[in-house]
Amino acid sequence: MTDLSLDSARLVDDFLDWYLDANPVRASLAGAPGHDRTLGDFTEAGITAREAEARRRLARLEAAGDADGGQGEEDGGFEDRIDRELVVSALRGSVAQEAWPSWRRDPSFYVGPVFASMFSPFLHRLAPEAELVDAAVARLAEVPGVLAACRTNLDRGLAAPLLVERGLGQARTGRHFLTVTVPGLVGDERLRARLAEAAEPAAAAFDALVEFLGGFAAEGDWRMGEELYSRLLREREMLDYGAAGLRERGRAAYDELDAEMREVAARLPGGSGDWHAAIAALQDDHAPTLEDMRAEYEAETERARRFVRERGLVTFAEGEECRVVPSPEFQRPVLSVASYMSPPPLSASRTGHFFVPFTPDSFTAEQVRQRLRTNARAQMPSIAVHEAYPGHHWHLSWAAGNPRRARKLFGTPYFAEGWALYVEKAMREQGYFAEPAQELAHLEFRLFRAARIIVDTSLHCGDMSIEEAELFMTTKSSLTPGTAKGEVDRYCAWPTQAPSYLTGALEIDRIRADYLAAGRGDLRSFHDTLAGSGSLPLGLARRVALEGRTGAGGTA
Repeated sequence: MTDLSLDSARLVDDFLDWYLDANPVRASLAGAPGHDRTLGDFTEAGITAREAEARRRLARLEAAGDADGGQGEEDGGFEDRIDRELVVSALRGSVAQEAWPSWRRDPSFYVGPVFASMFSPFLHRLAPEAELVDAAVARLAEVPGVLAACRTNLDRGLAAPLLVERGLGQARTGRHFLTVTVPGLVGDERLRARLAEAAEPAAAAFDALVEFLGGFAAEGDWRMGEELYSRLLREREMLDYGAAGLRERGRAAYDELDAEMREVAARLPGGSGDWHAAIAALQDDHAPTLEDMRAEYEAETERARRFVRERGLVTFAEGEECRVVPSPEFQRPVLSVASYMSPPPLSASRTGHFFVPFTPDSFTAEQVRQRLRTNARAQMPSIAVHEAYPGHHWHLSWAAGNPRRARKLFGTPYFAEGWALYVEKAMREQGYFAEPAQELAHLEFRLFRAARIIVDTSLHCGDMSIEEAELFMTTKSSLTPGTAKGEVDRYCAWPTQAPSYLTGALEIDRIRADYLAAGRGDLRSFHDTLAGSGSLPLGLARRVALEGRTGAGGTA
């Protein structure tokens, strides 16, 4: 029998089994059965034990790297090696992140899983309602312990005031979310009452957390620093440059897009080449209410789907559906832009949700108006393409058909977000943005992502303050001040994520050029193959496209 330490395919499978058991919320969100009645261990001992085990498994997978090099293509050796390298890249990122532990720094580490674990099951409904309520009641009983761990584990010297304030904003929604919003998702009156009753102790724990965070004197810094930032780019994202190189790429892309936007703005009626003024004028044409905004996004999403199907740009997953709905209540204090929740990839579901960025109930009429302005009608085509067809929803519903568990559980935003931005450009090439105003909005979204690269790297390398970053995003892109503040707060809390969009899109463009030049297939087969491989680090995605079997991916 092959020694397990030298069999990377078995090592990967064994690791995935352990990972699902060790991370029950992540497992449940992915649709793995048997993990929906617990939130897991959030104590210091539990967290450090998982970290130690992850390091041990990483060492074994790295040691197996050379041993599986001789497997033939006929026995799946190529795909096995891609799986192993995918898991290794994720584990290397986790090990690097231990130097900057979110569980000591950020309340969202604890609050986020509670919200997601309670909301997602009732959104996707993979089990009968009575079973969903049983599981929710079991998890609710663990919420006080999870939030007590938050209070114990947060370190005043590491936790940044900005991150604590974001976590506090989420925590303030906890009581209403658990006692009103989630029970409101249950149709059966008896089950609804049972869930609401079980939620009360958990809601009280959120009340206590709000009081705790309100008086928590955090003294830490949200800046990651250039060394760790660069290490994550190289080891987790498998890029061949660090923070400084990434920032230079962002600046070059910004200048190129700025020039192109000036040319397009000059083609607008009465245009002068001043794209700032042109975008501001376009933002005056927006939906009158948040619900009207949602309805218009729904119509645009259906238009994009028809266009993609008529042009034969991709193969659609059987039974896929994208629902366009308001963003969940708990998400509104921390996310000011549209987002997407994919079907649980380990389930048979192919129904995803495009979340339209509603505002918190506490927003003023002017703040709501500003949110509507940054979702203007000229901008909706790009956003619908990005979030739905053939962006996130098409990609993730299609990739869910890939039979390999590693591809369903691990991936990088440098591919997933890069893909969604890449297809915006691909749709422009196909003529989807029929009006100059829509084309200008599309280009501004790319320029906005270039600005993100500059700001994110500058913030975390200590070269830009929060105030300078907000000014940059309002003057160098079309963000309103309120949206810019939400964006910059996000960059501070989530380093390296914001640059993923344009970085990935540019690399996918290069992979496509090489794929077509090599005669590997047509545009549709490229899309199906690359997106069907999952959300791989870009170096692995290139190998799949140029070395693997064409046509791999989801099921037609």
